[in-house]
Amino acid sequence: MSSGTTTTNHDEIRKWVEKRGGRPTVVEGTEGKDGEGILRIDFAEPDDKLKPIPWEEFFETFEDRKLAFLHQDKTADGKESRFFKFVKR
Repeated sequence: MSSGTTTTNHDEIRKWVEKRGGRPTVVEGTEGKDGEGILRIDFAEPDDKLKPIPWEEFFETFEDRKLAFLHQDKTADGKESRFFKFVKR
C-alpha cells in the first residue's frame, strides 16, 4: 500500500518536483485578470499548451490560491512516484 503526503513547504515541493525532472508551468491561455493561470508540473517533453514559469511565480500563485501539494513518494511496488495534485488548504 502506498500513501500520500500533503505539504505547503516550498523547498519540499521544489525538491520533490526537480528530483523527478519536473518544472513549474501554467496552462497557456488560462491567465485571468490577476495574470495567474492554471498551475501544472511538466515532467515530459515540453508541451505547447504549458508555459514554463519561474518558481517564484509558481509559489506566488500557489499561495494566492491557498493550495497544498499532495504527493506520493513511492508507488505500491516501491518505485519512485510522480503522483501529485493540488488541493485546497
